[in-house]
Amino acid sequence: MTGSSKDHWSADKYNNAASFVPQLTSTVLSYLDVQPQDRVLDIGCGDGQLSTKIAKAASAGQLLGLDASQSFIATAKAEYTASNCNFKLQDCTRLAECPDAVNASWDKVFSNAALHWILRNPKTRGDVFRNAYDALKPGGKLVFEMGGKGNVAEIHTGFTAALVHAGLTIDEARAASPWFFPSAEWMSQTLSEVGFKVEKCEMEYRPTALNPDTADQSGGLTGWLRLMGAQFLEAVPEGKREDVLREVCDVLETVITREEDGSQWIGYVRLRAVARK
Repeated sequence: MTGSSKDHWSADKYNNAASFVPQLTSTVLSYLDVQPQDRVLDIGCGDGQLSTKIAKAASAGQLLGLDASQSFIATAKAEYTASNCNFKLQDCTRLAECPDAVNASWDKVFSNAALHWILRNPKTRGDVFRNAYDALKPGGKLVFEMGGKGNVAEIHTGFTAALVHAGLTIDEARAASPWFFPSAEWMSQTLSEVGFKVEKCEMEYRPTALNPDTADQSGGLTGWLRLMGAQFLEAVPEGKREDVLREVCDVLETVITREEDGSQWIGYVRLRAVARK
């Protein structure tokens, strides 16, 4: 999803660890309000599953999905072949390098569950929103959902502490986080500074059940941590990574497990915004 040099992503791993993400999109899709003629630019499109759903609604329009994961884009191109839906490999922190995207031709720019990765680097945050603004037609709108302040706080805290126990300084442990989870106030101010008229900017606390564990541990808490927290694990030598993973799992076990049925829930906080050019 981001411009990271190592591609951690695959459709299979993502579906095993977090298949609920593209399924829990009814609110943000209602804000997108796709019309048949819409041209939609999807930033951080992943494996194209949600993009294709949008393209079907924009039946007389066009969708272009962009993602930095070669694996995701390969899956999207292989599995989703609607005539009005195209996918391109692109580091979304550098959208200006994609003239097909940043050309003031899009009715809507959309993103789901990707901007908290794309905005991780403070040096390129402003560029992402400026490029989204420049991609839109006059009157076009930016619609997105991402992790907001406090998203998966228990996991964020668990990883940070485990890395310190593994020998990193607190600053090094914090820097290992691959995520940026802003507040609604920060987001509203940033969008306004770029030139957007902010129509909605809201937060929702949405505890979410993890997928069941799998035999290869690509599901459940372990699978989620391995995939979504890969950059935390890479901050320590390879020989320490399983110990870090085990510590986070052990610390979180009673925090996220419901006594009545053994299901495990993590504290997703979603930030949604609608902003018009």
